[in-house]
Amino acid sequence: MNIKVGVIAEITGPLSFAGIANGNVAKMVIDDINAKGGLLGRQIDLCLEDGATTDSVAAAKAAKLVEEDKVDVIFGGIYSSTRQAIKGPAVDKGKKLYIYPEQYEGQECHPLIFSTGPVPAQQVEPLIPWLMKKKGAKKFYLPSADYIWPHIMNERVRELVAASGGTIAGEEYFPLDHTDYSKTIDKITSTGTEVVFNTIVPPGLVPFLEQLSNSGFMRRGGRLICTYFDENFLNLVPAGQVEGLYSCLDYYWSVTDPFSKKLVAKYDNLFPGKEKFTAGGACSGLYRGLKLWEAAVIEAGSLNQEDVIKALDHAKIAEGPGGPAEMVPGQHHVRMNMYIGQASGASFKIAESLGVIDPKECLQGI
Repeated sequence: MNIKVGVIAEITGPLSFAGIANGNVAKMVIDDINAKGGLLGRQIDLCLEDGATTDSVAAAKAAKLVEEDKVDVIFGGIYSSTRQAIKGPAVDKGKKLYIYPEQYEGQECHPLIFSTGPVPAQQVEPLIPWLMKKKGAKKFYLPSADYIWPHIMNERVRELVAASGGTIAGEEYFPLDHTDYSKTIDKITSTGTEVVFNTIVPPGLVPFLEQLSNSGFMRRGGRLICTYFDENFLNLVPAGQVEGLYSCLDYYWSVTDPFSKKLVAKYDNLFPGKEKFTAGGACSGLYRGLKLWEAAVIEAGSLNQEDVIKALDHAKIAEGPGGPAEMVPGQHHVRMNMYIGQASGASFKIAESLGVIDPKECLQGI
């Protein structure tokens, strides 16, 4: 009997450019494992479902994967609200191991959930003080989408800005599909804001960036931070609108260790479309998650979920996008290399290699 891996990816909807890439990564890794003889001598079936960038759809697909497909593990989700939507049927009801691959706000501490993307201790904790020290910026504005990730990220940003002697000029929340940001742009201009820390996401992101660019904010020396921005996101808008934008992720194309280069070249060869292998939309976290899960299954010697979870708690991979990675025992989050990137044309240059950073999540244990 084959092993079944469930993956929910945003194949359609506003996040399709990231979701299609995630589906590609799942196919690539699972085909690779199967070509080498499978896992525990068994082949893996990929059960790939379209979450459609709609939380209710993702929840229904999670229920299908558990109840009909009877998968051994579930991966996927990009928005934190989607993770929560998947969690209900997959984890709370289905009691299924769930691996969430996206960078997010942290604080998801559940015995059945592992997270393989960066969290605030790995993104804003190094980035905000670094930027304030390097650029002398003190005044921040926080335009945000109205769901869990921006609210919790902004809490941390407020603390970090205050600790470095800065101030928050404004903080606003909008529906995901909001399009008119003229009043917010006026406030950013009138308050003398030096840094915009953006947590607006697609579909509201494109109009926001256009309106911010048209206001001349960055031409006047303003700084723009968007921690999830990667090379796929750079294709959403004209490069000039985000030139100089700062991001902080676990991988960029300009990270040129031999394994990362080989991995991305393989992906590009298999999937020559416009949906590229990047970190901000969860490709790197999904690759890492699948390989850590594979390592855990091999150590456990079975698919017994309890044994796999025990092994996954300390699983390591010697190679991955951006470098090696390992689960921090008791935290269900990953210790990995982090990088500050700055948008330059259609790619990112590495402004600072931060080295290995601990997630510092679920410190009391799960």
